[in-house]
Amino acid sequence: MAVIRDKMPAFQLFQPASTGEALGVLDQYGADAWVLAGGLDSWDWFKDRVKKPAAVVDLGAIDSLREIRSFGGTVEIGAMATLRDVTRNEDVMSQFSILVDAAELAASPQIRNQGTIGGNIGQDTRCWYYRDGWSCYRAGGNICYADTPTAMNREHAILGASRCVAVNPSDTAPALVALDAEMVIESAAGRRVVPAQDFFIGPAIDITRMTVLEPGDILTSIRIPSTWASQRFYFEKSRDRAVWDFPLANIASAAKINGGVIEDIRIVANGVAPYPVRFVAAENAIRGQELNEQTAELAGDVAIRGVNPLAHNGYKVTLLRNLVKRSVRGAEA
Repeated sequence: MAVIRDKMPAFQLFQPASTGEALGVLDQYGADAWVLAGGLDSWDWFKDRVKKPAAVVDLGAIDSLREIRSFGGTVEIGAMATLRDVTRNEDVMSQFSILVDAAELAASPQIRNQGTIGGNIGQDTRCWYYRDGWSCYRAGGNICYADTPTAMNREHAILGASRCVAVNPSDTAPALVALDAEMVIESAAGRRVVPAQDFFIGPAIDITRMTVLEPGDILTSIRIPSTWASQRFYFEKSRDRAVWDFPLANIASAAKINGGVIEDIRIVANGVAPYPVRFVAAENAIRGQELNEQTAELAGDVAIRGVNPLAHNGYKVTLLRNLVKRSVRGAEA
């Protein structure tokens, strides 16, 4: 049973003025360091004493990480840009409105004013067993408490589970995968660029992480290429409450339509698996087809192949099918 204490453990706080300075601290402390972005998720971890870092590295003073700039058709968003900044940026609004739609549906206006896009895509799962300190697989134990006959698993995965059935809760993540974005990651060893689709990982790869970020890494920016600029976009979020709630499921699609025919399309859902799921088989099934109701039905049917619902989340199968159908229909707009 979890023991929750509403008191933060002691840690060393660092507020570096540059990325290089931050990387130096992270390199020094290794796995005992915690990167702080907007802080909205971190403080809960600390207060509940589930996470006990020796050093917290606050990136708030590094102005370069807040910049949103355009070059050669690419829009690069600093990881410390707030969700509000993303929704108000003219280049993002005019070329990649799907990201605006996703960011505007994240949390509440107050949280969007503080929360960063890097924090939104890098946040940990919301599984209450894990977050309340239960010794589950993800926390180093030998059981998934959410995958038992009597568990509360209404919000958990129907796809991609491997021991752990917790889902990725990000709203902006599926939009970025649909846009074929790239994540720029820096560490003391140098810089690497990872496609958004590969940035998110499931428990079969590493049950303790939801992204490829390792100790010592900083996600510095997100690059969105011009490939899908100003195409047909669709984003929808299904949630229990109309304000401040994580998705039961969400869907993002980017489509290129020519003469009523689907030339290309990317369909991505979140909240149904431990990572944003791109439905490549559904995309392949409808690419080159006329955009109509039958095509949307086909995409929905293909998308739910292989689902494995738990005791209390079978509704997500129908929900996912309908979201995929609507994401294809939405390409007509």
